[in-house]
Formats: sequence, C-alpha cells, structure tokens
Amino acid sequence: MMVPLLLGISILSFTIIKLAPGDPASLTVNMNAKIDPGYITKLREAYGLNDPLYVQYGRWLKGMFTLNFGKSFKDDRPVLDVISERFPATLLLTGLSELLLFLIAVPLGVAAAYYRGHWLDRFTTVFAFVGFATPTFWLALLLMLIFGVQLNWLPVSGMWSVGSEYLPWYERVGDLAWHLILPVVVSVFGGLASVSRFARSSMVEVLQQDYIRTARAKGLTEFRVVFRHALPNALLPIITLLGLSLPGLLAGGTIIETIFGWPGMGRLNWEAIMSRNYPVVMGIGIILAFFTLLGNLLADIAYAALDPRIKYE
Repeated sequence: MMVPLLLGISILSFTIIKLAPGDPASLTVNMNAKIDPGYITKLREAYGLNDPLYVQYGRWLKGMFTLNFGKSFKDDRPVLDVISERFPATLLLTGLSELLLFLIAVPLGVAAAYYRGHWLDRFTTVFAFVGFATPTFWLALLLMLIFGVQLNWLPVSGMWSVGSEYLPWYERVGDLAWHLILPVVVSVFGGLASVSRFARSSMVEVLQQDYIRTARAKGLTEFRVVFRHALPNALLPIITLLGLSLPGLLAGGTIIETIFGWPGMGRLNWEAIMSRNYPVVMGIGIILAFFTLLGNLLADIAYAALDPRIKYE
C-alpha cells in the first residue's frame, strides 16, 4: 500500500502547492515593478508554469521515479543536489536531539511509572505540563537572550564561527559542539514531555498486568521483573514514536533551524516556500512522505519482533 499511498500524497501535495497564490514569476514582479511584462511571460514558459496542471504533474512524476525532482528555480541546480547539501546539518542536529531525547525521556517515564505517586512521579507530571505549555520559539528566543546576548556564553546563530575553516580539526569540532548546544536543548525539551508521558502511561499499564504479579510471586528480582518482563512490552508505543521520528531526522525542525540560522532541511524548506520554489518544496515533501511510510513499516516489523502475540501472515 506504500506505492499508491505515496502517489496519492504526491497528487495532493502538488495540487495544494499550485493552488497557493503567486509563483516565482509574480514574485519577481513584486520585487521589481519595472520588469518588462514580456520577460515575465518568458520566465513562466521557461519554468513550464503555463502548461496545464496535469502536464506539469506528469512531467514531475516521470522524473520522480529516477530521483530527478527538477531544477531549483533559485539557482537552476538539481533539486537533489540542493537537498544533499543541507541534509548532513539536519541529520547531525536532529539525530543528536532524538538520541538524547529517548535516552532521557524513556528512563524518566519508566522511573515515574515504577514510583507512581512518589515525588519523582509528581515532578515528571509537572514537568510534562510545563513542557507542553512552552512554545518552542519562545524558549529558543529566551535562551538566546540569556545565554547568547546577556551572558555571552553561547553562539546564537549558524553552525560555525567566522574563520573556523582555518582552525585545527579538533578546534572545529569544539566550535561545532558549541553551536549545537542551544538548538539541541530546545529540540530535546520540546519532545521530552510527550515521550516521557508516553513511556510512563505504557509502563503503568504493563505493571498492572497479571503476568507481572505472577513473575513477582515466583520470586523474581524486581530488576528482572521490570527490565526483562515489563519494559519490552511497554516499549511498543515508544517504537511508534521512533518510527514517526524518522522523517523528522531528515526534515529537521523548521522553527528551530530558522531561529538559530541552522543550514538544514527545515530552513531550506521554509526558504523554498517563501520564494515559491516549487521543485524544492515538492522534492522535500515527497522524500519526507516516503520516510514517514517507511517509518511506519519499520515500526510494524519491530512490533512483531518484540511482542510474540503480534503476527503478520
């Protein structure tokens, strides 16, 4: 079902993008009112914008099967090359953020479930409410103001410092890590509340099952009961979150990357949308759709691997 679903997503995405007001040619007119109208007509013809919608989609679909998403309207470069340039920066930021997120949130949720009603459980509940209520952009601007402007401890924009290309490799690594601190903290904080609550609720449900009481009645240690019998079954909802986080590893966070000036996919997507760069928007969109479907498929396979009750004929 991934193939027809991906095809349907591409049709909807292409149609919605084309229904949006404006195009690269009209944007050029808005930037310079003195441009000759004949030039605008030639520009639309060069971009293929005068063709019927189904012709434009058919041309794009034909190239998609060979990973040819067309050329960027901005600099006439292949879309795949433009995306490939931004991908490593996004993978570094989001990969590190997701790794830290699950390493912190899952143990925190499991501990809150095990010590239900304890001060740790109450703390995580309050923390979750604060995390859900805190806008990402507000937290990013607040941390930039405190640690970047007032205290001048951390850089607030970009991936590298000016002139870092002349530094030794170990100083470049340190400079990169220094620039990663604020965006990673904001990214991890944004997902920590939801993932920890997912882990807690799932673990609470599993700890109340009959087989857990049976395991304890047989004299098994608490460590074995919790980590051998309860935790694998409680991880099923977390696997869903891991599967759905796969496209996020590629897309990046548009808000975070834009605020911090991080040269990743999220910022590229925002720039392409604002400049009506249709090929780049469609290229990013279809790649994310594919990895979303792939993440769901991998999550389904992981279900059967972890839970013997789940079988796929």
